Amino acid sequence: MKIALMNEWSQADKNPIIYQALKKATEDKGHEIYNLGMKGSDDHRLTYIHLGIMASLLLNTRAVDFIITGCGTGQGALMSLNAWTGVVCGYCIEPTDAYLFSQINNGNALSLPFAKGFGWGAELNLTTIFEKAFDGERGQGYPKENKQSQNTNAAILTDIKHRTGKDPVDALGCLDKELVSHAIAGKDFQSFFIRHATEGEIKDFIADFIAA
Repeated sequence: MKIALMNEWSQADKNPIIYQALKKATEDKGHEIYNLGMKGSDDHRLTYIHLGIMASLLLNTRAVDFIITGCGTGQGALMSLNAWTGVVCGYCIEPTDAYLFSQINNGNALSLPFAKGFGWGAELNLTTIFEKAFDGERGQGYPKENKQSQNTNAAILTDIKHRTGKDPVDALGCLDKELVSHAIAGKDFQSFFIRHATEGEIKDFIADFIAA
């Protein structure tokens, strides 16, 4: 699984802590971890609004399979990501949240609070959260006997979001160009996206946007 880490400007200085916890929790499971920032306060400035745009591009082009993100409370990033078709983001403050989201909802993103409650032992909590988020096969249900109904409901919700939401390219075309331009302007993001995104309308749209 390809997993991308992205956090907003207010938590940029915590990026190394988050990245190391994610790497430690997944290094023996064969996952590929990509740190797309912000990596420090002097990195390309991102708000949780930008994180939603970036997550949509990465997930809808299969550049990555999963997003770990967050902001001060985790709520802004959660709402921003869930505004987009093809993104199913959960909210996680402790390991049980991560495990149940994986087994019941089987989404493709998690938003965490990186300021609220981030105190003594925070890196231990992060590591355990990430261990549970990527623990074994996803979508197996909890309790196990509820697997079928939970998988059915997760699929229905994904279908509803697809039917009621805009196509990602149409949605991008409706946004302020400066907002989109800023979201994709980071050098790490651009190089990663162009290298890993599958060919198609979304990739072509962003390639043209970058070239403009």
